[in-house]
Amino acid sequence: MTDSTRSETANHVIGEGMEITLHFTLKLEDGTVVDSTKDKAPATFEFGDGNLPPGFEHPLKGLAPGAHERFSIAPEHGFGQHNEHNIQFLKREDFGEEVPEPGMVMSFADKAGTELPGVVKQIDGERVEVDFNHPLAGHTLTFEVEVITVTPAVTH
Repeated sequence: MTDSTRSETANHVIGEGMEITLHFTLKLEDGTVVDSTKDKAPATFEFGDGNLPPGFEHPLKGLAPGAHERFSIAPEHGFGQHNEHNIQFLKREDFGEEVPEPGMVMSFADKAGTELPGVVKQIDGERVEVDFNHPLAGHTLTFEVEVITVTPAVTH
């Protein structure tokens, strides 16, 4: 690699207009791994493209290839606080032939026809309690990253 080539590929840091390839691990407060790319292909995305929630993307800004960092992401910067209003009670008959069981993740349509995932929490006779909060809502998460490459994004 010549000095001119090295200067063109080096010194890129994460920010607007950059494509990032990294490995990440996302953990709960107790260390339980929620998601990780460690045993598979790394994640590649353009900074600001919406693939990462802003609370996960913001701490990456300014990092360069080779960086290994660990960030604590508070609920309000991750998947939000748990909201009691997102727990709904539905009628057993609303499920038709499907037999809901606690722990099942099911897809529901809201009034606008948008699909929403919900977790069946409990069944009490003809009432089914469904939690529409994101499963990671209310959790402070540990976001570990290993930045592999940072290059200017190719615009289409």
